[in-house]
Amino acid sequence: MSRVLFVSMDEGDVVNRCASANVGVSAIERLPEGGVRLVCMSNDGAETMRKKLKSHLIKAQVARASHRPTAPTW
Repeated sequence: MSRVLFVSMDEGDVVNRCASANVGVSAIERLPEGGVRLVCMSNDGAETMRKKLKSHLIKAQVARASHRPTAPTW
């Protein structure tokens, strides 16, 4: 089971829902076309959030923004 969820909500709302469900967030990033990519700390936490955010999950293919720097860091 994957710890990653794609959610069509604002970042703050997702973090608040995770906190209220006592689910740890490993990473969260905004998606270019709206919504967020949520990575939970555990598989159990991800499953909990899948149930709680079922109506907000993005099921289509999602494009992510590049995180690599365009210039070398040295």
